[in-house]
Amino acid sequence: MTLLRVQNLMSNELSKRTFLSRPPEPPFEFLINDPSDSVFIGMTKIFDIPFTWTYTTVTNPHIAVVGITGAGKSFFVKTFLTRASYIWNTNAIIIDWAGEYLSWVRQSGGVIVSLAKGDYINIMDLSGMKPIDRAKQIMNSLDILTDISNYPEQRRLTAEAIEQAYLNAGFPLATPASSEKEAPTLKDVTSLLEEKMQEGTYQYPAELENAIYRLRQFTREGEDYFSRKSTIDIGKLSSSGLVAIDLSGLPDESFRAMAALFILQTLKEKMRMEGWSASKGLKALVVLDEAWKVAGDERSDAITIVREGRKYQFGLIVASQNPTDINEAIFSNVGTTVMLRIRFEKFMKYMQGSLNFSDYIRSEIGKFGVGQAAVDMSFNTAVQFPNVFILDRIVGEVPLDTYTIAIAEVLNPDELAERSIVKEYSFEKIDLNSKLVESGLGSEVIGKIFAKMDEKNRLIDVREMVKSMVDMNIGRDSIVSLLRSIGLSDILITRIFTYVR
Repeated sequence: MTLLRVQNLMSNELSKRTFLSRPPEPPFEFLINDPSDSVFIGMTKIFDIPFTWTYTTVTNPHIAVVGITGAGKSFFVKTFLTRASYIWNTNAIIIDWAGEYLSWVRQSGGVIVSLAKGDYINIMDLSGMKPIDRAKQIMNSLDILTDISNYPEQRRLTAEAIEQAYLNAGFPLATPASSEKEAPTLKDVTSLLEEKMQEGTYQYPAELENAIYRLRQFTREGEDYFSRKSTIDIGKLSSSGLVAIDLSGLPDESFRAMAALFILQTLKEKMRMEGWSASKGLKALVVLDEAWKVAGDERSDAITIVREGRKYQFGLIVASQNPTDINEAIFSNVGTTVMLRIRFEKFMKYMQGSLNFSDYIRSEIGKFGVGQAAVDMSFNTAVQFPNVFILDRIVGEVPLDTYTIAIAEVLNPDELAERSIVKEYSFEKIDLNSKLVESGLGSEVIGKIFAKMDEKNRLIDVREMVKSMVDMNIGRDSIVSLLRSIGLSDILITRIFTYVR
């Protein structure tokens, strides 16, 4: 009787432990795929099973990546793109908000397009589309980026002027465009509205004036990046291997978002026109990193691509340190979500609410080190096991070494006592190396800087780092360039130099 009681007690306790009764990992046959048709990501934490990803087992090829700065987001993206290229000959277009992928793409032999630095795109280019459809896309972009949707009359005037500009250029609105003709530009649209204003017969001149003013922000001399003849063909870039489109030189977030929306719209139409091909595998991946204006709005073509991309072997990778910047429709529709370390409670709550993972997974995410990740998979067949599992570490093409620059309270440079750290900037080694190169430093000096940081277990106070650089006779301009590139204000930089002196 006592034995039965003990057995019953043990059974009850075991049944409460989900880890033992239902391990938080899919069976190995869902994790291990044909190595010639899948991308190796890393080893699972519980059973040490190699996880290889393939678009054939999930509902779609789209991926969302979230995690704090320095957790390994860009490392994952670079590794994934490299291996997808090896396995499927997949093309990749990185819509690079801050220019952080440029050095890597350059070192990898890829193509770099720099808007505002000699390259332009005409957002009225048709790429084989019907003008009436492109006009609707342009208006959708203006709805997202401006308040025009709050002013129906201004919106109507703008839409009519866009359509008229196409007609004046010889494009029938409902006919797919010929590539032989040159598309009009936003400057042509603005001119039509200005002519209407000069006629003086329109009954709402204030509405007309405001419609002109709204378009002028994209057509002013020196900021007419989208109102000139295109110097690049987005459609061709989608089959050009590894491409980074650098948006960092554009004036502000609205300009960067306008460029990103046009690129997504053009790629979406290209994939629709090309259709599905059994022999193509995963044809192209587009990366949106920290593109909150584009990824966060439900009217964005990022949402459309996520919903339609599987049909055309076209994948979207959306990455952000703030998951609330990514529309919930993306999380509910992507086939794979990679969660690195998430620090803030509200972000964790948002992710758990979106993906419905267990408290065990939530607890683990909060303790992650660099490169550790939880992966949510939406398999294309019904499964009787958890969709979310933990990777011990993302295994990349290069070691995932993270270096941290600590910013203490540099308020009174005469005080030599230690101060509490108020902020840390963490970088993967390849990214910090890129910033050092872009600041004009040579390989020998860069090696010395990394050696100094290695002595400090890869965590160094910014004042000590600057002092070391000064001792190496590195010029002030190069040091200032580096500090600005990691996000420090000029006021703080001045205080750091005062302390060093």
